[in-house]
Amino acid sequence: MTINNHGSRILIVDDEPQIRKLLKVTLQAHQYSIHEASTGEEGVLQASLAHPDLIVLDLGLPDMPGMEVLARIRDWSNVPIIVLTAKDREEDKIVALDNGADDYVTKPFSMGELVARIRVALRHAAKSANEPILQLGELTIDLAQRIVELNGERIKLTPTEYDLLKVLASNAGKIVTQRQLLQQVWGSHYDESESHYLRVYIGHLRKKLEKDSTQPKLIVTEPGIGYRLLPQE
Repeated sequence: MTINNHGSRILIVDDEPQIRKLLKVTLQAHQYSIHEASTGEEGVLQASLAHPDLIVLDLGLPDMPGMEVLARIRDWSNVPIIVLTAKDREEDKIVALDNGADDYVTKPFSMGELVARIRVALRHAAKSANEPILQLGELTIDLAQRIVELNGERIKLTPTEYDLLKVLASNAGKIVTQRQLLQQVWGSHYDESESHYLRVYIGHLRKKLEKDSTQPKLIVTEPGIGYRLLPQE
């Protein structure tokens, strides 16, 4: 089934008028409805008033760090956010993704690539709205709301941790290879250098979900292959 995102509301938060104009003209040509903000405070306000379907967020804002805008919106909303920034260091990308960004595009950028990434993010959001609740023993995952609970207690996960858990839980009892996890969480364009981050994030998940993270019973390692989630009854 093809999901039609025409008419979706996109909020552009960027202090550069030329960038906002370029984005507005291009995205309107693709039949998106555009809202604009030139500061972080205005961006947070517009995010609550305009109820956008997606946000394009510049990190270099004049009144507050873009990361703070990201964190404030993530406190109450799961709206897809694509970070747009001149920073291209791997460390900056990791911080942005861990703090709630759905994607990361560096300036200068290709409008064609950005539009494609917007389509992907909107498709994922549309699919998530119809996804079920997974009940795996003491672990509950609400895929529509991106809420994770263990024994009825809500567990706060970073977006990357959540995406990893979602893939493992959706394949509960089955081995999920490292390659499959990297492709499904980082995308088909993942870099081989990111493989060591997979172990780090699995470690974070275990600390939050396991009774004893040094002897995991829920997320177990299949040496040389990948990981398996074993629901505890």
